[in-house]
Formats: sequence, C-alpha cells, structure tokens
Amino acid sequence: MTASGVRVRIAPSPTGEPHVGTAYIALFNYLFAKKHGGEFILRIEDTDATRSTPEFETKVLDALRWCGLEWKEGPDIGGPYGPYRQSDRKDMYQPYAQELLDKGHAFRCFCTPERLEQMRESQRAAGKPPKYDGLCLTLKAEEVTSRMAAGETTVIRMKIPTEGSCDFTDGVYGDVSIPWDSVDMQVLIKADGMPTYHMANVIDDHLMKITHVARGEEWLASVPKHILLYRYFGWDQPVFMHLSLMRNADKSKLSKRKNPTSISYYSALGYIPEALMNFLGLFFIQISEGEELLTMEELSEKFDPENLSKAGAIFDIQKLDWLNGRWIREKLSEEDFRDRVLNWAMENDRLMAGMRLSQTRISKLGELPDLAGFLLKSDLGLQPSDFAKIKSPPEEILEILNTVQPDLEKILEWNVETIEAELRAIADRMGKKLKVVVAPLFVAVSGSSRSLPLFDSMAILGRSVVRQRLKLASQAVAALVGSK
Repeated sequence: MTASGVRVRIAPSPTGEPHVGTAYIALFNYLFAKKHGGEFILRIEDTDATRSTPEFETKVLDALRWCGLEWKEGPDIGGPYGPYRQSDRKDMYQPYAQELLDKGHAFRCFCTPERLEQMRESQRAAGKPPKYDGLCLTLKAEEVTSRMAAGETTVIRMKIPTEGSCDFTDGVYGDVSIPWDSVDMQVLIKADGMPTYHMANVIDDHLMKITHVARGEEWLASVPKHILLYRYFGWDQPVFMHLSLMRNADKSKLSKRKNPTSISYYSALGYIPEALMNFLGLFFIQISEGEELLTMEELSEKFDPENLSKAGAIFDIQKLDWLNGRWIREKLSEEDFRDRVLNWAMENDRLMAGMRLSQTRISKLGELPDLAGFLLKSDLGLQPSDFAKIKSPPEEILEILNTVQPDLEKILEWNVETIEAELRAIADRMGKKLKVVVAPLFVAVSGSSRSLPLFDSMAILGRSVVRQRLKLASQAVAALVGSK
C-alpha cells in the first residue's frame, strides 16, 4: 500500500480491439492515482473464455502503453497481489463461492438455457424486465446433492433481498437508491467453473486492496450486486465512481458500428498519443478557453475528481484533429517530428511489409506511392464512382460489403491466413466466386482495383482500419444504389 492508501485499477477484457473508452477510463484512474500519490494497477478480466484471446490481451497492453500510461502492477510485471489475469486466479474463487453457499447467501441453479430463454420471453411478453424467477431457490439440500451426483449442469447464483432498496453514495452521481426487487439473482460461478464478472470483480478488488472503483456509468445498475457481495463476505467496500459514457455529437453511444473506436485505429491514422490523452483528459478538468493544450503532468495538476460532470462526454473528432494538429506543430521539435513519422510508418511493420509486396510489382520507384500509398493514408476519399467499373451491379456490391463487415469481426487472430479463409468461407456461404467477393474489397481497402495483394493488405492495415474502410465503402456504394 502507498502512504496515501489509494489504489485504483483498470480491468479490461481481452475480447476485441482495445476501445478508446478503455483509454478514457484508464486515464481517469491514472490521473486519480497521481493526484493522490496512489498506485495504478492493470488487471486482465478474461472470464469470458470463448472470446478472450492472448492476441487481444497483447493488444490491450500495447494500446495502453502507447497511450503513455504506466501501471505499478500487472500481468506483464507482476506484483504483490497477483496473478493479475483472472484465468490464472480461477482456483481462488471456488472457496468464496462455497462460503456463500454455506452461509445461505447463494444457491445452486439447474435451469437449462432453454428454460431460461422461455422464462425471459414470457416476462417480456408480460411487459416485465427479464430476470431469474427463483425456481431453484428453494431446492432441498438432498435434491441438490442427488442432481449434482447425477451429473446435471449447475451454476451458482446469489440471493437478493426481497424488500427495501440498496442505498449508496457514488463519487459522481451522489446519493443513489436502487430497489432490491429490480436486481437479478446474478450467476456468480458459471457451469464451466469460471466466475462471472461480478463475482471475480469484487473478490479481486478486495484481495488487491482496491480503494476506489472508477468505471463507466453502464455499471451503475450493478453496484447493488457488488455491495451485497461485500456485505455477504463482511468486507469494507471501495468508493464507487461512475463516469459518463463517451457519446457521439447526437448523444448516441460511441460504438464501432457507427464510428472508429479502436485505439489502434487512431494510432494507425497518425494521431499522437499525447494529443489523444490531452483530448480525453479535458473531460475531467475545468479550464478556460485557450488552455486546451496540456501535457499529462499538466492534466494531473488540474485534475479535480470532486468536480466531475454527469453530462455525456462528447467525442468530437474535429476537436481531436485540432488538438492533434496543434501538438504536431507546437509541441514537437523538427527531430521529434521526424522520429514520430518514421516510427508511425514502421508501426506493425506497415512500411516494410508494403515495400516487400511492392518490389515485384513496379518498374520504377516512382510508382511506389500510387501502388502502396493506401497503407499510409488516413482517408481514401472513396466516391461512388470508384466502384462503377466493377462488373457486379451496385446492389450485389453492397450486399457483399454488408456481409463481409460483420463476418470479419468473427476472426479471433487477424492474419493473412485467417482473413483468406474467412473470405473464402463468405464466398461459399453467399454462393459466389471468390473473385466476385474480393473485387469490391480491393477498392474499399486500397481505393483502386490495381493494388497489392488483398489479404496481405488487410493484414497490414489491421482490423480497425479495415473495418472503417469497409463501412465508408458501404456508404459510397449505398449512394450509388440510391441514385439508380
């Protein structure tokens, strides 16, 4: 523990490209720790075994390092309260689950997924919020034992009070009251023995001596479950702070379906980390006009966790562009700028891989920018006319683009082989030849029908950039369809 006693953490799940929202929450915790002379900890919450991958974990660590955030303890550097990866802590949770069962605060549930879905459908039809109906709550110990002995699948759920409300004070929202009858009997231990987020989160925070839990406002409704677990175990609970979600200008939630949200996307396009952190940090401080350009140290000095806004943090890309431009012009020396450009071009082997693919496809070096320049462009400036030369009709092109986008999200490991395999599978499912499917993708990804090999290009650009380019291509082709 530090002299101040303050310990905060960021606990991302490695289930996809690291979201800019993760950087937003991480920055708040980082600045909070610096403000109080405390410690900032990184924990990987990989209880979702089907979606968590080592590749995504590496991306999380790399993205947070790129942002300039440093943690005192974590899965990569260890620490006194490890392991810092939940899958490595799996055996720690079972005794706590058994303690809750022994004390009568939890129960075993044998309901099948089919039965639970029927229950939820009936509740929705009746206009009620779906939640567990308590069918297994009153099972006798003898029946539980015999059903387990027979090999029936079981989960462990927590008991919830039937009357009153959970009252607590949030560091942002102030006094909050949530009726207990609106709280679900949360699954704590899944059928595979892994804890759910709620169970592991509380136990890990306690064992790691976390004093303040700062996270997105979407978790506010889960606080009663967490407070109840602290009470069941007889532990002191941390201070909760729920930060407003980042939103688009129209107040809709920031999501990858609408806009680029991956940290890797902003890195690939040439945003510099100091500018992104500067932009995100402005949500946590009060400044006058003209004081916007701030380093991490200056953000820390002005950081005021007692004066946070409950209004949504608007992710204004134009303001980010403006700040990024100012950082490049005003904060980087000529030598710094040169180094940043070279490092950015070399990121993920982008420039070298592009040159390797280009060498056998050009007759003079001056052809290189036209052939491989798309690897370094932030915007291809796609127009409907760019797709006019493709033999497929616009409606078919749009169908291909709209099918490929979500299907590529299913790829766990993003590389040439997996991309090719998925695109071939998509072609088979659509009943089309591969060349018909890839023709519009060449234009969408490179801006040209003559370019570097498609699968290699997609691997070099990365999932987040490809996702955005396909989305913009769909918009361009939709305009072509609409004009007919």
